[in-house]
Amino acid sequence: MAITETKSLTLKELASTSDLLAGGHRLCPGCGHSITVRQILHASENPVVIATATGCLEVCTSVFPYTSWRVPWIHSAFENAAATITGVEAMYQARRRRGQTDKTIRFIAIAGDGGTYDIGLQSLSGALERGHDFTYICLNNEAYMNTGDQRSSASPLGADTTTTPAGSAIPGKQQHTKDLTAIVVAHNVPYAAQASPSHWKDLTTKSRKAMNTPGATFINVMSPCPRGWRSDAALTVEYAKLAVDTCIWPLYEVENGKYKLNYKPKNKLPITDFMKGQGRFKHLFKKGNEGLIESLQQKVDTDWERLLKLCEL
Repeated sequence: MAITETKSLTLKELASTSDLLAGGHRLCPGCGHSITVRQILHASENPVVIATATGCLEVCTSVFPYTSWRVPWIHSAFENAAATITGVEAMYQARRRRGQTDKTIRFIAIAGDGGTYDIGLQSLSGALERGHDFTYICLNNEAYMNTGDQRSSASPLGADTTTTPAGSAIPGKQQHTKDLTAIVVAHNVPYAAQASPSHWKDLTTKSRKAMNTPGATFINVMSPCPRGWRSDAALTVEYAKLAVDTCIWPLYEVENGKYKLNYKPKNKLPITDFMKGQGRFKHLFKKGNEGLIESLQQKVDTDWERLLKLCEL
């Protein structure tokens, strides 16, 4: 399937567009979600309809009787944002076939890692396999933050969460993260990517490309959570950048199965640069837990080398 060619957007171009997510919402100070969603919506060239799964973004932008959404917006259940938006897309396609509308509309599903990596995976997989014309955005803050910071399959090894509490029994989460982006790519979608709000030009360009490419497209975005990560709210973008510079969260895209690296750090930083200052990793720097940091670093290094090979670098 043809990928729509998209040039990088400039700050002037983005600043000239309307804010489709209004301020005054209840998201925490420093939340990565609002930063990310605003960037994505600034990149849209056409009207959009959005379905948002239950989660921080939904709860904090739609406290009755208020809403922060300046676009048609649907709140779906935790597990079925993809099914909801593709149902709307199917209705739209039917109306186009009947000549009842000639408008160009983009359809977007947004969910957190809990509603994507875990309980929403079946809905996402089905929508991707059916080939609906929509874009799915995963806001990955690496845990179920809305319901109390429980571990998800996106949570890193050793992370201290309310369901994997670091202590004498276990030193945090016992498993590595799931590679959801690779799972999406295995569905043979025309476009999939990873992005970060710290690299706004990369994120907005990928967002416009995903929205304008026919078929099912997907973007997995690192979205720091000061509350769950127990980090400084003023350093949200810095932590998002450190995730990229340590190669914990590499920026790449996959177009019709072909991998392309979008950013290669000049100096690949150790993962401890990303972990320091985050309360969820504090225990890993105590004596006796050195092996977990080594295991994390080894996995990051192995995954990075594998990605470079996939990108033919």
